[in-house]
Amino acid sequence: MILRSLGAIVLLLGGVTAPTPTAARPSCDYYVSTTGNDRGDGTAQRPWKSIEQARDQLRAKKRQQKCDIVVNVKAGDYVVDKTIEFTEADSGENGHKITYRSADGPGKARLLGARPLTGWQKYNDNIYKTKVDRNFYTLFEDGKRATTARYPNRKSDDLWSPYLFSVLGEPEKEAVRQWLYFKPEDVPQEWDADFDKNAQVVVWSGGSWSWFTDTVPLGGADFRKNFFTLNHWARYAFVNSRSGSRYFLQNTLRFLDQPGEYYFDFANSEVYYWPKGSIDKVVAPTVKTILSLKGSSPDRRVQNLGFDGLALQYSDFVDWYRAGWISEGDSGYEHKYPVYDRQIEMPRNRFGMITVTNSRDIDLTRLKLSDTGFMGIYMLFDNERVKVADSLLENIGADGIKVEGGYPGEGDISGHHTISNNYIYHVGELVPGDAAGIELMSTGNNTVSNIVVKHSARYGISLEVRPEVKNEDNYARNNSFSYIRLEETGLDSGDMGAFYTYGVSNTEPHLKDNQVKQMVIGDVINDPGGAMPDSGTRGVHMDAGGCGFTFENIEVGKVSDDKYQSYKCNDVTNANWADGFDASKMEYDKIGVTSAFPYPIPE
Repeated sequence: MILRSLGAIVLLLGGVTAPTPTAARPSCDYYVSTTGNDRGDGTAQRPWKSIEQARDQLRAKKRQQKCDIVVNVKAGDYVVDKTIEFTEADSGENGHKITYRSADGPGKARLLGARPLTGWQKYNDNIYKTKVDRNFYTLFEDGKRATTARYPNRKSDDLWSPYLFSVLGEPEKEAVRQWLYFKPEDVPQEWDADFDKNAQVVVWSGGSWSWFTDTVPLGGADFRKNFFTLNHWARYAFVNSRSGSRYFLQNTLRFLDQPGEYYFDFANSEVYYWPKGSIDKVVAPTVKTILSLKGSSPDRRVQNLGFDGLALQYSDFVDWYRAGWISEGDSGYEHKYPVYDRQIEMPRNRFGMITVTNSRDIDLTRLKLSDTGFMGIYMLFDNERVKVADSLLENIGADGIKVEGGYPGEGDISGHHTISNNYIYHVGELVPGDAAGIELMSTGNNTVSNIVVKHSARYGISLEVRPEVKNEDNYARNNSFSYIRLEETGLDSGDMGAFYTYGVSNTEPHLKDNQVKQMVIGDVINDPGGAMPDSGTRGVHMDAGGCGFTFENIEVGKVSDDKYQSYKCNDVTNANWADGFDASKMEYDKIGVTSAFPYPIPE
């Protein structure tokens, strides 16, 4: 009775109602562990065994999603034998997000796209060989990329040179793209009787136009006329009026003559390797893409997904590579600007370690990507509001981050991305031609800030469309670049800029709607051992319609050509290639990655 009376007094005085039981709050945290199993329920006590299992279980659990779901991936190595795919069925629902995060800190949960090679036997005193059950096109030892056995040998692990040079063997063959003529003294004579059909050529085709590299298997060699036959056409002819093309030969056993090199006998499924250390630490890729985020169409996008703190290591390359189609219309589809066929990657090469297509509101944060065969992160076609932030990308086969919009004049389908606080280190290891730390193509309304790109075969950052595209069909608008540091770029190429644009604003009036500010470019000096036949290196190169920009507070180090090359269609304020540069306006302490960057800076 007393308790009942006290309760009545409280109700009268405060108007407070007695609490009623509430529905149990839905679980927002789930767990994945290397010790999990198929019977797990995703709790901390009974975790799932893989990200794939978590994905599949959440498809049912999130139908009435009422909270942001976090999948806590515990520290450990998760081997990826098949690409982990996310579709619109895996999107966050009802305005909520699903995030897969490294539970024990950035880089602790590792997705490995490779497996150790075993069964090694001694081939000779230094070289081992083993049988394999799959083809792959790059190899790693103890977390370092191996070199495909090549001739001539590279001067160092950090450089691509030296090269051989093609010649004009017959005057009427100047325009050919499938026959590479060589100097007799450049090629081992024993090939005449014993040509290795596993051999490849890596070539900056185009002679002095060394803008792209092709990696192409060789079909044979003619030692009477001294030429190789390529199994696929190169992007350009091998000789022009100024020079032959730089190239080296690779993937034949006779070239395997130093530690860290390997040879793949595709016909017999055998790999030969000369280890730098232990043969037991050699791994070969299992996948080209580790994470695929792909909606089934632009109307059915994968969205509201996040990946935080995960480390992704090892992915594969391809059997042959050429940048784009050779001629306009080669894609086989009708386009308003068919010449864009020459700018876009061919379908067979549209992949990255992380590939994102038909997406919206995707967060890729605090990631560590390393040892990729091709692109690091590839955003292809219809993507909106993708964020790549606070991440380390190192030892990248081609571009670090590539954003590829659609064909000009056919819909503005990619943009409003945020790329911030990222350190991108060693770019273009397998595709030095056209390699960039960040490459944006036919995309606009993007924010790129607090970036470091260090050690690139060609560009630091590039923004490209085509010079034939009219302004109304050009989507590379309203991009902002700020607090950027580009170091050691152009290491294997000329006729380039550390910051580069191509065909961005091609007709008047040139609206100044792309902005660059607070950027420091270090020395841009290519490797003298490569004997570059093309024109020199530049800090900023606004190429073929590279107009519509404002530059403010820019500093460029030493170059072999101009610090700034542009048409008179951009606005420049306080840059050190012009008189009156005021270094006090440079915010050096804010340029590059911030103190929030979660990884040690690579040495």
